[in-house]
Amino acid sequence: MIQQRKKYLPNFTVTVSLTIALFIIGLCGLLTIMGRKLSEVVKQNIEVQVYLEKGLTPGESDAIRKAIAAKPYVAKRNGQPQVSFMSKEAAADKFIKDTGENFRNFLGDNPLRDAMFVKVSEDYFSEAGLKQIKADLEKVDGVFEATYVENFVEEVNKNLAKIYLVLSVFVALLLIIIVVLVNNTIKLALYSQRFTIRSMQLVGATNGFIRRPFLYRGIVQGLLSAVFACVFLGVIIKLAFQYVEGINLLLGDWNKLATLAGVLALFGMVVGFLSTFQSVERYLRSSVERLY
Repeated sequence: MIQQRKKYLPNFTVTVSLTIALFIIGLCGLLTIMGRKLSEVVKQNIEVQVYLEKGLTPGESDAIRKAIAAKPYVAKRNGQPQVSFMSKEAAADKFIKDTGENFRNFLGDNPLRDAMFVKVSEDYFSEAGLKQIKADLEKVDGVFEATYVENFVEEVNKNLAKIYLVLSVFVALLLIIIVVLVNNTIKLALYSQRFTIRSMQLVGATNGFIRRPFLYRGIVQGLLSAVFACVFLGVIIKLAFQYVEGINLLLGDWNKLATLAGVLALFGMVVGFLSTFQSVERYLRSSVERLY
């Protein structure tokens, strides 16, 4: 019983070490997916407010809406231009509801204007692009003014660039550390079998024949570790869906999550294969004195 435990303990240690490593890499991958999705959500909700001249008829307002919808920078969803209209009455009702103050009582009039909200295509997600859109919209007959939140786009782009840079550096350092640690763990696991390798050489087994079972086990360990890591990540995602409101908007792309799982599986098998190959080669070329 004790001998069997000693036999399987190194393999268990390798699997646990690789599982933890892949789990941490998977968390970094999830953060990257969430960051990219957040960027897409922000870009999809960038809009320009277009305020119309007063005294326009419904027909004139509709003509302006069609003219704006035909612009190349207007975002489309399911083939429909994302241009919405809000009358000044609806805007006043919304303002009163949000603030609880009825300005009509002391002004006696509604100073607001009919407005259109234009969602901008991601291709124009820049400060310069929005300035050009603002200038172009203000040239449309019947448009009083076009506005947007200035400097917001630049701040978003700068912050996203910083986040991606920090994540990239962290993942790169993590990969180096993980490869070194897993490689050393596999070396220690094979250390107990160095005499088995030497015995196989003495009976005439070729190096390829000796390597084959070890490499197969390394690949299986890598794949098994990736499965465990994906299970733990799945638990994290499930808990996030339950307790973090709106997280489904950032983690709802199952194709990317499936790709992440595939990358973890491939990485686990590659690390398991290469580390095992390197360790086996070391013992295949070692002299009898070095085995002791």
